[in-house]
Amino acid sequence: MKGTENVKGLKAKAKALEDSFFAKENERILQELRAVQAREEKRKEFREHLNIDNEEIINALVDLEVEPETLIAFSLVPLVEVAWADGVIQPKEHDAIIKAAIERGVEDGSPTCNLLRNWLQTKPDPKLLEVWKGYIEVLKDSLGKRSRAHLKSGTMGRARAIAEAAGGFLGVASISAAEKKMLEELEWSFD
Repeated sequence: MKGTENVKGLKAKAKALEDSFFAKENERILQELRAVQAREEKRKEFREHLNIDNEEIINALVDLEVEPETLIAFSLVPLVEVAWADGVIQPKEHDAIIKAAIERGVEDGSPTCNLLRNWLQTKPDPKLLEVWKGYIEVLKDSLGKRSRAHLKSGTMGRARAIAEAAGGFLGVASISAAEKKMLEELEWSFD
């Protein structure tokens, strides 16, 4: 009888051990599925809300664990820097930056919008531009030549549009010397 109890006890312990193993294995698999799902959700946000359709750029951003909100704010840094290049943000530059932010999915009253409004009222610390350049340095090294060119053209196109927003007289001198210099500095960040 004692031998039967030992066998039953041993079987129960083996079953408990087996259940524990499979519970841990199931939890590991569940966590992997959640990670895949979170990654795909982030990819979807980049596609839909930030209008990024380049899969290589999306993969690099996800791999670098960049949050969409962070990317939105960082994508606006060049626009703000160009607008501040001549020391004053013109009303048309201000409006163009707000429009660009809304087109990129920034909602009024959101933390990103509040940060942007702060940057438009008070010139950001020069460290912000240095951090942006460092970010671009890391990001561009994660991209192929074609994706890097795509990122550069999009960023520079938006920055140039801000520089041109203030106008000038009859389209003459629409970009100030300080803005041209800032555009060149931004462009060098991609090379």
